[in-house]
Formats: sequence, structure tokens, C-alpha cells
Amino acid sequence: MVKLSSDRLAEWLTRLVQIPSVSPDQAGPRAGVPGEARLAEALAGWFQAFGAEVHRHEVLPNRPNIYAIWPGRSDQWAVVDVHMDTVGVEQMSGEPFNGDIANGRVHGRGAVDTKASLAIILALLEQMKPTGWRPPANLLVAATVDEEAGATGAPALADWLRQRQIVPDQLLVAEPTMTVPVYGHKGVCRLEFQVHGQAAHSSQPELGQNAIMAAVQLIRALDQHHHQQLTTLPENPLGPPALTISTIQGGTGINVVPDSCRFALDRRVVAEERVSDVTEALYQVAQQGCPLPVTMTKLKQIDAFLQSPDTPWLRQLADWSGQTPVVAPYGTNAWAYGDLARACVVMGPGSIDQAHGAEEWIAIAELEKMAYIYAQWWEISDWP
Repeated sequence: MVKLSSDRLAEWLTRLVQIPSVSPDQAGPRAGVPGEARLAEALAGWFQAFGAEVHRHEVLPNRPNIYAIWPGRSDQWAVVDVHMDTVGVEQMSGEPFNGDIANGRVHGRGAVDTKASLAIILALLEQMKPTGWRPPANLLVAATVDEEAGATGAPALADWLRQRQIVPDQLLVAEPTMTVPVYGHKGVCRLEFQVHGQAAHSSQPELGQNAIMAAVQLIRALDQHHHQQLTTLPENPLGPPALTISTIQGGTGINVVPDSCRFALDRRVVAEERVSDVTEALYQVAQQGCPLPVTMTKLKQIDAFLQSPDTPWLRQLADWSGQTPVVAPYGTNAWAYGDLARACVVMGPGSIDQAHGAEEWIAIAELEKMAYIYAQWWEISDWP
């Protein structure tokens, strides 16, 4: 009889939080050793101890995806993608990696996003190892890298699956959704533009080329292009696209005509749009709408994710969770699997509201709720 206590779930999560895995793009003095390498090695060891065939897939230097496979009772495939990286910790008010347990919560960076799901999976596998349990389908747990920044871990997993001709029948992307099944979310196109001008003394501005003023003109052109697009796009189940100018830097001194201005934008992409087409359109606006030379750098490119809200698996997950399926405003690794998995859902314990902030925590009751759903999915029938 499986007896998985809430204490064991919390203990596993504390252990995971205590292994820092801050994305190198966001690592500061408090981050410890940046990257996922330490966590990846720990997971590989635990998975192997719990009976898995373990594969290491080097996605970035010293940043591997870890794939653990347990043979099932059928030829179908069930896949879980849980990203290992977390956002930075410099803004956190307390010790980010203590993994403290207090007032029915586990605290620390990654506690909700998304080490909670890893803790549930490890606790279940640990309990099932001595029983001889086999999952109903071949089970692949993928611990992926780089979700928070470059989004390279998920497409690397998708390529690995295609190379091995593995088609997931059910693929769950673990993110904090309060155990609500999510069947769609917007994509994102993040771009950086640099406008190149010519410096001069501010007493004679006509001798220079003001990169900041040219950037302002370009920003207006990009905003106008976006609003024109809104009038031509049909109504979308993911809602309307959005464009935000999010950072801007320029100039070297108050008495110098600025010779450079750099700004970045975040464009949310909806279903029926392709992020590559959106990127090309914005590039063309930049070339035509900026009076000075401009270069563009792609920062993050993720297509929207949308599947039917009425698949058998989605209905099953909704029944187990007692929650109505929804679409989400944020992005996840699910974008990489839309044309690969037969059914794909984003789902996990805890709230996205607790992620990325000065404090991060998850209620242990949320771990218990999601553990029950995993137990039903994996047909652990004697779940208490």
C-alpha cells in the first residue's frame, strides 16, 4: 500500500530548493554556482536509483537535459517536462535556498516554479520502486534547462524525441497552474534594436545624428504597426496580441548628441500567428521607420500553444483536479511540442503569482493535490 506523506513531499522539495539552479543570464552574487549542472547530476542519480534508464543530453555547455525512462505496460508514451532553471535571487528578501518549511508552506527560489513538480515525481517514484510497479505507458521524465531565458531545453527535447521516433501520446508541461489544466497560451517575440547615430557637442546638434530621437520615431512606427495589426486579426481564443517597449538605454553625457540608443520589446504572439512572420514584419518596420541605421537582435522566439479544450485526456485531468481547463497569459515549454505530442497540457501545483518575486513559496496542500493527480495518471490504484 502506497503511503506518501505530506512531510515527504515537503522534504523532497526542500532538498531540491537547497540546490541552486539560477539561470546564468540572471545570476548575481547571491546565486551560488549558476546553471543547472548540480541539480541535473543529483536528479540523474536519484532517477537511476529509482529504476530509470537515464540519458544526459548536453544542450548548452555544462547545462544538460536529463531524460529518465521507465518501461510501461503498453507501447504508448507519457512524458513530463519539468524545467530545472530558476530566475535570479538578488531581489529576494530572505535566504533564497534554505527551503524552510513553515505554516504549511515550503519557501525558497524554485519552490513553486517548478521544483514542486519535481518533488512530487521523486516522492512517487521513491515510494513505487520497492513495489515492482510499472506505469501504464512508457514514462519519460525530462528535466530540461534554460526555460527562463533562451528556451533551448524544450526544442532540444523535441529533437531528441523525433530522432528516436518517440511520439508522446500524453505530454504534461509542469508549471504552477493551481492544478488547473491549461490547453493554450500566447507565444512571445523578444527583440532588441540598436539605432546608430553620430556624436557631436550639444551646442551644435546639427553636426551629429541623434540616435535617441531616431529611436523615438522607430518606437512610434512599431506601435502604429501593432495597432494596425490588431484591426486585421480575427478574434482569437488566446486573446489579442500585445506589444510592450520594455527597456531603453542611450547617450553618454548631457552635453553630447547620443550616437547610440538601444531598446527592447516584448511582443506576445497568438494562435494563427507564426513568431517568425511577426519577427520579419517588425524587422521591416524598423528598416522603413527609422531615419538612422538600425540593427535587430532576436532574444527569444516562442510560438503560441493551443490545443483542443475537449480531448479525452484533458477531460480526465479536469475531472481529477475538479477544475475547468483554461488558457494562460504566460508562456511555457509547451510551444515546442504542439506538432509533436498527440495531447499536451500545462499543469502543476501552486500559483504563478508566487513565482519570480521577492518571496517564493508553495502550500504543501498544493503538493498533495498534484500528487493525487499524478497517481491517477500513472495508475497507482492503491493511492490512499
